[in-house]
Amino acid sequence: MGRVRSWTGNRRIVLPVVAGGAVVLGLGGLYGAGLAFAGDIDQGTRVLGVDIGGMSRAEARRALSRELGPTAAAPVAMQIGDRVEKADPADLGLSLDTAATVDRAVRTEYGPVGVIGGLFASGSRDVEPVIRMDERTGRAAVDRIAETTRQQVRDGVIAFDQGAAKSVTPQPGVALIEDKALDTLREAYLRPDTGPVVLPVERTEPRIGAEETGRAMRQFATPAMSGPVTLTVAGTRLSISPAVLGEHLKMQPDAKGRLVPALDSKGLLADPAVARPIEEITQSPRDAVPRLGADGHVLLGAESRTGREVTATALSRAVLPLLTRSGPARTGELATAAVQPDLTSAEARRLGIKEKVSSFTVEFPAAPYRITNIGRAVELINGSVVQPGEEWSFNRTVGERTPENGFVDGIMINDGQYVKSPGGGVSAVATTMFNALFFAGVKPVEYGAHSFYIERYPEGREATVAWGTLDLRWINDSGHPLYIQAESTDTSLTITLLGTKKYDEIRATKGPRTNITQPAKRTGSGPTCEVQTPLEGFDVSVGRVFVQGGKEVKREEFKTHYTPRDEVTCTPEPGTGAEPGATAGTKAPEAPVAPEAPVAPQPPQPPAAPTARAAAAADAASASRTPGEHPSY
Repeated sequence: MGRVRSWTGNRRIVLPVVAGGAVVLGLGGLYGAGLAFAGDIDQGTRVLGVDIGGMSRAEARRALSRELGPTAAAPVAMQIGDRVEKADPADLGLSLDTAATVDRAVRTEYGPVGVIGGLFASGSRDVEPVIRMDERTGRAAVDRIAETTRQQVRDGVIAFDQGAAKSVTPQPGVALIEDKALDTLREAYLRPDTGPVVLPVERTEPRIGAEETGRAMRQFATPAMSGPVTLTVAGTRLSISPAVLGEHLKMQPDAKGRLVPALDSKGLLADPAVARPIEEITQSPRDAVPRLGADGHVLLGAESRTGREVTATALSRAVLPLLTRSGPARTGELATAAVQPDLTSAEARRLGIKEKVSSFTVEFPAAPYRITNIGRAVELINGSVVQPGEEWSFNRTVGERTPENGFVDGIMINDGQYVKSPGGGVSAVATTMFNALFFAGVKPVEYGAHSFYIERYPEGREATVAWGTLDLRWINDSGHPLYIQAESTDTSLTITLLGTKKYDEIRATKGPRTNITQPAKRTGSGPTCEVQTPLEGFDVSVGRVFVQGGKEVKREEFKTHYTPRDEVTCTPEPGTGAEPGATAGTKAPEAPVAPEAPVAPQPPQPPAAPTARAAAAADAASASRTPGEHPSY
C-alpha cells in the first residue's frame, strides 16, 4: 500500500454537516479511510532522522535498511588514550535490528480514535533503534583491542652515550577499562557524532615527567657532557673525557622523584683510560720478602714499601662537583691514600723465620691453560704467613677458580675420562703444597687424592681440590710462624716453607701396589671428549717418619685408593668428514691435570680423620655420582 503524504496539507476532507446518522456515516468513512491509507506507522515517526511515518512494516524495514544500512556497516572509529583504532561493527558484535525497530515504531492502537487521530497527526515522534550486541564476540574484540593498545608507563630517562646526554620522553600508562568499553560502544553505535568513540581508559602518570626530565637535562646532564674534567694527582694532571665519564654516569630518581646523578666510581677507577695513568702516578705497596742466604739462613731479600692509592670514594668526591662547572673550573685535586704492605720489614723480622723447613717441586708438560692457572694460584699463595696454631686453606687462599678470578678452562676428569673445565691444572699446586706440608711435618686436616693415578705425581702423596666440596687444609703445629714461598715456570712449580724446624728430618716410605684392577675400554664423543690412555687401578700406602736427634720419634701412614683409568677413544662429530669409527686423535693429552672434584678425602693414619664437614662433603659427592663416576682435578 502506498504511503499517505500530508493529509492535512494536500487534501481536504469535507464532513457532511447533517444530523444524526450522517455524522456517524462520516466518522465511519474516516475510520475506513484510515485503515485503508494511513499504514502501520503514525505520521511523523522517525528513527535517527529517517522518516517512516505512514509506512507499512515492510516499507519501513526497507527504508531503514536503505538509509541506515551503510552507516550500520561502516567501521567504528575508537579512541583509546592517544591512539585511534577502527573495527567493523560485526567484529565488535554490533548490528542494527530493523525488524525490531519497526516493531517498536508501529501503531499500538487500532480503534477508531487511534486510527482517525493518526490521519490528522501533525507532530513528530522519534523512535530509538534496536541495537543488538553479541556479548561473546564483543568481549573477545575488546580483549584484543585492550591488548594491542595497552601502553606501559615510562618514566623520563636521561642516558649518556658517546659523550652526549640524551633524554627519553616520559609517557603515561594507558589501559582500556574493558567492562565499561562494551557499554560505551553500544551507546555510541549509529550516533550522528562524526568523531571517534572515546573509550574509557585508566591512565597511570609517570613518576618522572617531562618537566623533571627537562630540568635534569638543563641543570646537570648537558653541563656534565660539555667537556673533559681534569684532576691533579700527586702533582700530575689527569684528563677524563666526556665519553669515558658517560660510560660510568647515570641519573636515577631519588625518594622525592627528582633525577639525581649517580657515578659508578669503582667502574670509572677500573676503566683503562683512568686506571693506567693512575697506576703510573701512584705506586703499589711492596711486602718484605724473606729469602735464603748462601749459608742456608733466612734474611730479607727486599724491604717493604708503603704504597699510595686512589680510592673510588676519593674519585667520586673529586669528579662529581666538577660536572656542572664549565671551562677552567672543571679542574680539581684527587687525593691519594697510604696503603701498608701485608708484611712489613719490621713484622718479617719479628716472625723469627730462620731456615728452610721444607720444599717440593712438581714438573708438568707446558700447556697454555696450565701456565695460566698454575701461575694464578701461585700468585695468590705466595707470601702467605701461617702463624703457630693457625689453619691454612687452599680454597680460602686461592678462591673459586673462575674467569673473574683469573682462571681459564683446562683439562679435568669426569666419569673416569678427561674433559674440559674451568681451572684445570691447579691440582699440581695442591699436590706441591701437600708434599711441602708433608715434609715440614705439620698436620693435615683435610685433603683428597685424585680418582685415578696421574704418573707425574708421587703415589699416595698427591692432592686435588674441589670448590665447595673438597679443600686442602693444614694446621701449623710447628710452634713457629711459617712463610710460604711459591713460584712457577712454564713447566714446573716449587713451594717452600720457611720457618723453624721442629724435626731434624722427615722421611717418606712407600709400600707396594695392592688390589690391582685392570682398566676397561670406552668410546666418547662430542667437543669435550679427550683421548685417554689406560692405567691400572690400585691401593698404596705411604709412610711419614719423623726423625729427631737421629732417631725415629713418630710414624704416620697414609692410604690411597686409585680407580682404573679406562682407555678412551673419541668418535668424530657428524659433519666433520671423518670416516665412521675413526678416533678424533691417537694420543692422550700429556699428563692432563684433573679437575676440582674428589673421590673422597684420604685421612692420614694414625692422625685424626678429616673434619665432619669434609667427610659429609665427600659422602654427598659420592652419593650424587653414578657408579664408576669419579670427577677430580
